[in-house]
Amino acid sequence: MSIGRVHRTTHSVQVDAAAGVVYGLISDAVQWPLYFPPNVNVERLEFDGTHERLRMWATANGEVRSWISERVQDPQERRIEFRQTVPQAPVETMYGTWIVEERPGGTSLLTLLHDFTVVGDRPDDVAWVESACDTNSRAELDNIKRLAERWTRLDELVLSFEDSVRINGPAELVYDFLYRVGDWPDLIPHVSRLDLTEDSPGVQIMSMDTLTADGSTHTTESVRICFPHAGRIVYKQTTTPALMEAHTGEWSVVPDETGVTVVSQHSVVLREEAVTRVLGPAADLTTARRYVRQALGRNSTATLELARQHAESAIHVL
Repeated sequence: MSIGRVHRTTHSVQVDAAAGVVYGLISDAVQWPLYFPPNVNVERLEFDGTHERLRMWATANGEVRSWISERVQDPQERRIEFRQTVPQAPVETMYGTWIVEERPGGTSLLTLLHDFTVVGDRPDDVAWVESACDTNSRAELDNIKRLAERWTRLDELVLSFEDSVRINGPAELVYDFLYRVGDWPDLIPHVSRLDLTEDSPGVQIMSMDTLTADGSTHTTESVRICFPHAGRIVYKQTTTPALMEAHTGEWSVVPDETGVTVVSQHSVVLREEAVTRVLGPAADLTTARRYVRQALGRNSTATLELARQHAESAIHVL
């Protein structure tokens, strides 16, 4: 197989944070969907402490793309080299390096390099890949800078939690209820509108209006990746409510000998500058954490209870 002309891109950002902090953010790829805007889901397939293999989903030029990457971590040099072993067309090959350099005064310089070839080296395809690399690299580096410079406060800004419901019914019916998100406006009272696109099986792009407890409406946009054989649906909100800078989640259907436990997991990065605007001048991050926990938990639990009714009523009919 002939390899086309190699194209290269370089992106850098100065970060007012220690190099070790920056390296820690880029080394933990499983957290990227929560921390980096383009990334939707990352599954770690293998990891021995240095070499790892990742299945990744991310948005690129408005599309959801997926590939498998191998990475080699070097914490001593603060470098991570990667290559896509199973790229998605028009990418033919993709290699790159993350480099974190110490700078005076406890700051650092983060550089992201890409070397890639494109099938047939067609100009339109080259331009598409260059645009995706440029847009996503800038978004990733900007967010790394933002997170690293707030590193000591991330515990206040990030919250993760889950709710679960026990169901006396088959896992297949529970998963079916969660998967058929296009039917939710007819099945779930707090969902007033939902537009769904599923051009690739199991990759759902949706826009949804959700009614809140005070009667207002939140509009969100999400990408969902569905794993029917594992009973999992992971998602990332690409357009979030005002209080949330980022929101990822997962629905998990876990069968056992006596029934099914269905779990809703959420991880959120709060948007601090919106707290007083949304919740009032007396609100702080503690108020916002409690509000988001209650709001997301209330809607998730309502959905889980409806999934339970769906599965258990079907059994009664049979």
